[in-house]
Amino acid sequence: MTPAQQPTLGMILKGYPRISETFISNEILVLERLGIPVRIFSMRLPRESFCHDSVKEIQARVDYLPTDLWLDFPRLLLPTTLYAMARPSRFLAALARAGTRFQRTRSLGTLKHLMQGCYLSQHLLEKSPEVVHLHAHFAHSPSSVAMFASMLSGLPFSFTAHAKDIYTSNPAQLQEKIKEAEMVVTCTQHNVEYLRSIAGTTATPLHCVYHGIDLRLFAPPAVPKQTAPPFRILTVARLTEKKGLPDILKALVLLREQQLPFQFTLIGDGDDRDELMAQIVACGLREQTRWLGTLPHHRVIEELRNADLFVLGCRIAASGDRDGIPNVLVESLAMALPAVGTRVSALPEILHNEETGLTVPPDNPAALAEAMMRLLNDQELRARVRAAGQRHVAENFDNQVLIERLAELYRQAIPQLRGD
Repeated sequence: MTPAQQPTLGMILKGYPRISETFISNEILVLERLGIPVRIFSMRLPRESFCHDSVKEIQARVDYLPTDLWLDFPRLLLPTTLYAMARPSRFLAALARAGTRFQRTRSLGTLKHLMQGCYLSQHLLEKSPEVVHLHAHFAHSPSSVAMFASMLSGLPFSFTAHAKDIYTSNPAQLQEKIKEAEMVVTCTQHNVEYLRSIAGTTATPLHCVYHGIDLRLFAPPAVPKQTAPPFRILTVARLTEKKGLPDILKALVLLREQQLPFQFTLIGDGDDRDELMAQIVACGLREQTRWLGTLPHHRVIEELRNADLFVLGCRIAASGDRDGIPNVLVESLAMALPAVGTRVSALPEILHNEETGLTVPPDNPAALAEAMMRLLNDQELRARVRAAGQRHVAENFDNQVLIERLAELYRQAIPQLRGD
């Protein structure tokens, strides 16, 4: 059997590749190494000009769907028309589903997702009989495209739900996708419980598989780093509301008022960049802060290795958006870097308070500052959480083990992948 004839998993992604979604590229790479061919269908072009080294090892072919409903309308209209003419009954069923979904949300995104599903089915899948199953990463737009493409092509679909995509989705829309999917995977137990409350009595299996990290890449130093002032405090995060970065800055002001010498490094970019830069200046933290923007993995690892403390101030945004388990938090613990976080969503699944790290209530800069002070100055506490945190990650977040489990779930759901 030639590679082009091997049963292949079609992966529908929001964008590819993305620096902030290494868990997806790592998953694809390991799946390929485990003998599961992957074909990538991306809804958007890359937003960064560089990518992690692991992406360069991926063999999967990548096709980009038309992205914008209006600018790409001609490219979407032709395959939609051709598909409607060739298979009118399937098209009308998908159109009726789109109409119901539009009545719920009044979003033109539904029309785009239907037309992208037609483009995928008519323009790509018709010529690719090796694709036997569609799997979408994220429960919002990628899984919408996957659901419509499934209705149109007849291929089964499944999806992985993460964080924002779960908690900002219309519950009725989400319930519909769960019901239609062959299986749903998500990355925290907290998410599983929420999805079960949405799913109701549907029989679709829900699986928790943590993202995990490459433990070889994020190895701890041979000799534990000794802390000394000025302490190096590190945050790696998208500059968005749910990351609680203003609370971290307020906590740093409190540490400065207590005469604690420190340097703060912030890695990441996002919609709130201008507001956060202005807050840094207004708080008088400009001289003590380095903002490095978005960095590739090897640079992030270097900063993790040199830091004394990792801190996240995660909170629930006004939209309902929230984190699951931020990968960089797992990475910091793997490298024996003590961490402080908040008791939001699934963070307590990685940060066990007083054991693998310290957790505080969200929206509480004073509590955050107190926890940071403890982990910087209490050497016995540092030693304890470093050892426990590293052990917890090694036992529960090894991406090789987790993706092997994911591969088995795919094989169970997709007979062609196991040779039945």
